[in-house]
Amino acid sequence: MSHVARHLNPLDRALADFQRALDTVAGAAVAARPSPGETRPIPDLDTKDRRHSAGLMRVNHTGEVCAQALYDGQAALARDPATREHLETAAAEETDHLAWCAERLRELDDRPSLFNPLWYAGSFAIGALAAWAGDRWSLGFVVETERQVEAHLGEHLERLPTADTRSRAILATMQSDEARHADNALARGGAKLPPPVPALMRAASKVMKAVAYRL
Repeated sequence: MSHVARHLNPLDRALADFQRALDTVAGAAVAARPSPGETRPIPDLDTKDRRHSAGLMRVNHTGEVCAQALYDGQAALARDPATREHLETAAAEETDHLAWCAERLRELDDRPSLFNPLWYAGSFAIGALAAWAGDRWSLGFVVETERQVEAHLGEHLERLPTADTRSRAILATMQSDEARHADNALARGGAKLPPPVPALMRAASKVMKAVAYRL
């Protein structure tokens, strides 16, 4: 994706970004890697556990919608082509996560969050704002975001019903990917964000998770 993007003119890039946004919100993302859950049997969950698993996976699906939007916003205003390529490469793996979560939601006979278009728009704006501040701050934002997501996934791994090993395999792979994204962004010179920013990010994430679990 990033190799092609380097040869797009501004209009073509804008159209490609718009198509990515539509695919993300519409649930049309296609994974490049097979879902880790495919190696696990589909569990026979009772109604309560199925709804709980679906709620958690809806939150994770929404988180991946936000991740796509953040990376898209950051890549759109990245000043260094190498930084843009780094962001686009990470976004490609987030696309896998998005598709895996969507597939698992369908298996659980449930749906994504009704507010995904809103989550996407807000996250894109935040990503663009981070990029506008400069590549070091944008990469620092990636580090903090991915560290928080890594911790969040660890919490969900504990909260999933014991029998739902299919969802657990997906989240474990996602957690590993997020940790690597954070490490890579830090190695590229990501700056440590000032104290109020991580706290605000955690507060916004808490609201998103509470809403997405149900709606």
